[in-house]
Amino acid sequence: MQSNEKQPSEYIDSLPEDRKEVMQKIRECINTNLPEGFTEVMNYGMLGYVVPHSVYPNGYHCDPKQPLPFMGLASQKNNISFYHMGLYANEELLEWFTSEYAKQVKSKLDMGKSCIRFKKMNEIPYELLSELVRKISLEKWIEMYESNLKK
Repeated sequence: MQSNEKQPSEYIDSLPEDRKEVMQKIRECINTNLPEGFTEVMNYGMLGYVVPHSVYPNGYHCDPKQPLPFMGLASQKNNISFYHMGLYANEELLEWFTSEYAKQVKSKLDMGKSCIRFKKMNEIPYELLSELVRKISLEKWIEMYESNLKK
């Protein structure tokens, strides 16, 4: 479900009551731990955490008018989706995350290539998400992105 809201705070305010608190808590985990240089925006109808054009003028290769995406957070119909492109781009990071998730959460990890889906709001590993957010600096993300783009 994409939002037409223009500001991250408006997006959170527009959510159903049962999602606001959880989404705000994840957003706080991200913003508190987000490495320097990334910017929070509305991107693709959800909260986005991007490398701004002022830092990476080339933008996203699929649409250079868009800033280079790094993470996203969305309230979907049946879950909250947390997107972390580093999990898709770096196998070592993915292995670390899946291993730590299994140690910390009772339910099975529901994940796509870069999308972690949380269906049980009481089983979100906030500390693990915070640690994941800290794992990749802006410079490292650009390096990983360009390296994978050349493949």
